[in-house]
Amino acid sequence: MGSLALIDLIRLLLIFVLTYLAYTDLRTFRLPDFITLPLIFLGLCFNSFSNLQFVDPQESILGALIGYISLWLLNRIYRYIRRQDGVGMGDAKLLAGLGSWLGWHALPSILFIASVLGIIGGMLWLRLNKQKHGSPFPFGPFLIFAGIIELLWPQLLQHLLLSNPT
Repeated sequence: MGSLALIDLIRLLLIFVLTYLAYTDLRTFRLPDFITLPLIFLGLCFNSFSNLQFVDPQESILGALIGYISLWLLNRIYRYIRRQDGVGMGDAKLLAGLGSWLGWHALPSILFIASVLGIIGGMLWLRLNKQKHGSPFPFGPFLIFAGIIELLWPQLLQHLLLSNPT
């Protein structure tokens, strides 16, 4: 099996795991640790010890740390202001997992795409489920969708926003 076929197989397996996580989050509002923690660990190992790495080991480590800390900090600020959690720590572990696989450079795109889709999808979710404005909805599927976009088409958002039409 050539290295190109192997990297595609790894991407496909990662997409399957992420799809399962999205399904689980939609049904249960939970992202289980028994999947998110190995996702982080395997991303770090893949990028540290494999010749097929997506990013170098430093970017992978920073991706995991920044991914987790950014949502953890956002939740802390929200909790301080509103006296309730705004983002689940499963989402923080998921973003750490995406960061460990795709590196810290991918995180701004993932967060931007997930946030835009989350606003639209959240409004639809609340309307379809006949819930009021403050009701929770799962954010993990939006992070996952954005992560898959970044996995398949790296830096797509930057290319679209910064391309020079001629």
